[in-house]
Amino acid sequence: MDKEEQIFDIKVDHAGKTYQGWVNPSSKMNAEGKPVSFHVVLENVSFGYLSFHECKWTIDEQRPDVLVEKVAKEIESHYAF
Repeated sequence: MDKEEQIFDIKVDHAGKTYQGWVNPSSKMNAEGKPVSFHVVLENVSFGYLSFHECKWTIDEQRPDVLVEKVAKEIESHYAF
């Protein structure tokens, strides 16, 4: 699959605002065959890189936990984690 074909759109609501953007999965895969990290852009601004490790989501930027959780749920639903 072409790298651009792997990118998918997301939309999350938080604190009365709807954030739209996209997720670009890493080409490196984990043991389950899912990407090891995801570059997320919301409202044309880099939200950060999310990773799922040891049954929890982490991000390389300081972002509100509840918003990280909502973005993570969008990724989970796309990849059926």
